[in-house]
Amino acid sequence: MRRVIPVVVALSSVVLLGACSKLSKSGKNKDLSPKTGVAYNDPNNGGLHINRKVKETPGPGLVAIEGGTFVMGGSLNEDLGYAHDNLKRRVTVASFYIDQTEVSNADWLEYLHWIAQNFPDDGKLYYDALPDSLVWRHPLSYNEPYVNLYLRHPSFQDYPVVGVSWEQATAYCQWRTDRVNENILRNSGVLVDYKTRSERQATGNDAFNTDIYLNGQLKGDGIDGPNMPTDNKPGAQAGAKRTIRMEDGILKQPYRLPTEAEWEYAALGLIGNTVQGNIENSRTYPWSGLGVRSDKRKTQGRMLANFKITSGNNMGVAGDLNDGGDITVPVTSYAPNDFGLYNMAGNVNEWVNDVYRQLSFEDFEDFNPFRGNVFMDNQYENADGRVLAKDKYGRPIKVPAKAARKQTWEELQAAKGGEATTTSTYAYDARGFEDEETQELYGKTSLVNNKSRVYKGGSWNDRAYWLNPATRRHMQQDESDAMTGFRCAMTMVGNVFGPTSKGKSSGRAKTSKGSPH
Repeated sequence: MRRVIPVVVALSSVVLLGACSKLSKSGKNKDLSPKTGVAYNDPNNGGLHINRKVKETPGPGLVAIEGGTFVMGGSLNEDLGYAHDNLKRRVTVASFYIDQTEVSNADWLEYLHWIAQNFPDDGKLYYDALPDSLVWRHPLSYNEPYVNLYLRHPSFQDYPVVGVSWEQATAYCQWRTDRVNENILRNSGVLVDYKTRSERQATGNDAFNTDIYLNGQLKGDGIDGPNMPTDNKPGAQAGAKRTIRMEDGILKQPYRLPTEAEWEYAALGLIGNTVQGNIENSRTYPWSGLGVRSDKRKTQGRMLANFKITSGNNMGVAGDLNDGGDITVPVTSYAPNDFGLYNMAGNVNEWVNDVYRQLSFEDFEDFNPFRGNVFMDNQYENADGRVLAKDKYGRPIKVPAKAARKQTWEELQAAKGGEATTTSTYAYDARGFEDEETQELYGKTSLVNNKSRVYKGGSWNDRAYWLNPATRRHMQQDESDAMTGFRCAMTMVGNVFGPTSKGKSSGRAKTSKGSPH
């Protein structure tokens, strides 16, 4: 199946924008502040825009996952490697979104095509985005055909992309965020449509970036579309238009890699084993039971995932293949778990966002646990005018956070002037816990440092043990192999499953109509 452009999301944006414009022209709105009684969206009293009509929906390709509590590491009933790195602890994961499938070769080719189209003279950007196809080479295997064919041949288009590092996967998530939001704005007429942009031969010099756009730095002739909302700001000229703000609720949150806790929670799919708040049966895999074969009548005995059955047996016997996958298989193969997610065990390992630490279970928060590096802030080119600094690709430049809290105005001004303050020189290390990599030991006593990232799930070349969602391994964030891919996630704004929502979840989560497969 091929990708579907998220027209549904774009159309909903048109409705919202129409409402914004209508309110702006009339200056009338019965929606009043419950605390002051002052009308919202009224240009005569300041024009504060409060949008009560926003309905949270997943971005294209994503499935809504109802959060809850679970025992992280609880599905691991044997520790074959004696790693002791995922001991049991109860945590709570907030509701979130995650891709229904792994990112495929076709998805990655779309990414490469966009780079080539928008930055045709930037060979480095394109080269850095290429997967390392040489991961297929092995001294004693004839895998050379995959080096040239796996990524680009149409027969492999729906197979998961491999040979991508954690850094490349993160860059893809950032790119995907901007393309989804750009598509929403162009299809709804807030930005000029694709045809108009193409006719004026626009390139990466005005490439859309969500943060830069929300900061008001991407507007003007040739960029603004006909359906921009009316500006209610006092003093604005009659009929003046404005760009979309975060308060409008139209643009999507950033795509990102899931945290390890989110990934493990989504993989287990315990929602299928829950009755009135009680988990009836624990799970060892993303399905019920202790085995890796189907107990359904029509598929009885068939493997439920793509993995290495025994040494030398990747897919079964000809004429009656078992899992049927000598290497990877299409991303919608096998039955999905109870959240509707495909291949949360087997096919390819999947990168998650966390930095690997063997003792992550000791130092953790019990709500949305995550182990990362330092917090990052946007860098300002002009702090007084709040103009964000951009790199040559139009993306905001990120710098480590300088303070553990919001600075006072005096501290902020002192930092701008170059004066020494406790906060301007403070190395904020809340995520790293002062555990910088020790160069003199790295490679001698430990392979773990701040660039070690977790991957989970097992692959086509792994034994059944690694299909357990609680197992965890690590690799350097700039490394890749033929067994590791990824899927994206997104933070859920509000909670569509919360106490104010109508009805209850049916067990299988809702899927975006913009799903790419």
